[in-house]
Amino acid sequence: MLVLPKGVRHIPGFLDRSRQEALVEAVRHVVAEAPLYVPEMPKTGKPMSVRMTNCGALGWVTDRELGYRYQPEHPVSGRPWPPMPDILIDIWRAVSGSDKTPEACLINFYSAEARMGLHQDRDERDLETAVVSISLGDSCLFRVGGRSRGAQTVSFRLESGDVVVLGGEGRLAFHGVDRIYPNTSTLLKNGGRLNLTLRRVNL
Repeated sequence: MLVLPKGVRHIPGFLDRSRQEALVEAVRHVVAEAPLYVPEMPKTGKPMSVRMTNCGALGWVTDRELGYRYQPEHPVSGRPWPPMPDILIDIWRAVSGSDKTPEACLINFYSAEARMGLHQDRDERDLETAVVSISLGDSCLFRVGGRSRGAQTVSFRLESGDVVVLGGEGRLAFHGVDRIYPNTSTLLKNGGRLNLTLRRVNL
């Protein structure tokens, strides 16, 4: 039996197919207003392998000059991020354990070749409220460890409709995506994986 680090919860199949489809439709409306773009790593300017956008009052962005941060507008269009769809807020309320409302939803699109290295979610002023992550589309191999990069990690598959919550002792757990399993879901017309990460940014 897989033992997850303290504070890390995996909720398999939290969203049934109809709710997944409704969420994808909501994401399509977001992307129509705030198109996916390729972010850059700080200092090096190296393009990340995912494409991303955001919705909510704030969005997480990164580029060579200013690095990791939150800002209220799309870095390419300069327009405010679209409002967060109600379906996302409903999911947050159901699993986050927080009375606060999420301020940011980062939307990452993973193609078959995309990855995400081990990292902590620590660009927020609020490092107590849980982070909620929703998987849609193709499966991935997710890895999660402790609060230090060298801590032991465990890996498991995330399927479409799964939710992961990083809270309590797991709020600052290192985590990442080691690979995508292509053609494991029919949810997204052209394949790939969407990951939606809901965060509270300010105290």
